[in-house]
Amino acid sequence: MATELSEGEEEGKITGGNQFLILDDDLREMGKKAAWSVSSCKLGNGVSSLRDDNLDSFWQSDGAQPHLVNIQFQKKVKLQLIVLYVDFKLDESYTPSKISIRTGDGFHNLKEIKAVELVKPTGWVYLSLSRNDPRETFVNTFMLQIAVLSNHLNGRDTHVRQIKVYGPRPNPIPHQPFQFTSREFITYSSVR
Repeated sequence: MATELSEGEEEGKITGGNQFLILDDDLREMGKKAAWSVSSCKLGNGVSSLRDDNLDSFWQSDGAQPHLVNIQFQKKVKLQLIVLYVDFKLDESYTPSKISIRTGDGFHNLKEIKAVELVKPTGWVYLSLSRNDPRETFVNTFMLQIAVLSNHLNGRDTHVRQIKVYGPRPNPIPHQPFQFTSREFITYSSVR
C-alpha cells in the first residue's frame, strides 16, 4: 500500500494529490506484464503516453464518454494499487472527475469494484483496490478497466498523464511461510 494517501481522501472522494510517487517496498509495478488499450485517442496522444514516465505527455481521449483504459494480463495477477497522475492546473476541463474501476476475466464479465470522485486533483492519486474486508488487500484478475465517467467543468475529452498498476511483491523464497527482512535470517532460512 502507498505510504502516503492522497491529500483529503474520504469515502469515494479524493482531493489534492501527491507531487512525488512514494510506495512501499513490498509493491511491484505490474503494468509491463499487460497489454494496454484505450477506447479512443487523439493522434500522438495514445496509450504509449500513459506509460512513458513523462509527466508532460498525456493520453487524450477523442469521443463520447465513458473513456476507457483496458489493462489485460495473460494470466491471473494480484493487483493492490492503481496510481494516476492527473493535473487540474494544466488540464482544467480535461481532468477526470469521476472514475470507475472494474475487474474481470475479460470484457464480457467486468464488475465495478470501486467508484471514485476526484476533486481538482494535481499530482499522483492513489486508488487502493482493497475491498471492505481488511483481509482482502488485493484483487485477483485477468483484466482491469479504468473508466473515466465524467470530467471537471463538464469537459468532453479527458487527459491522464500516467497510470501505474501495482501488485504485492512475491515472497523471494518459495514455500517459505515467513517473510524475513534481514539478510542474516534469509541466509539461514532454508536447509541445503
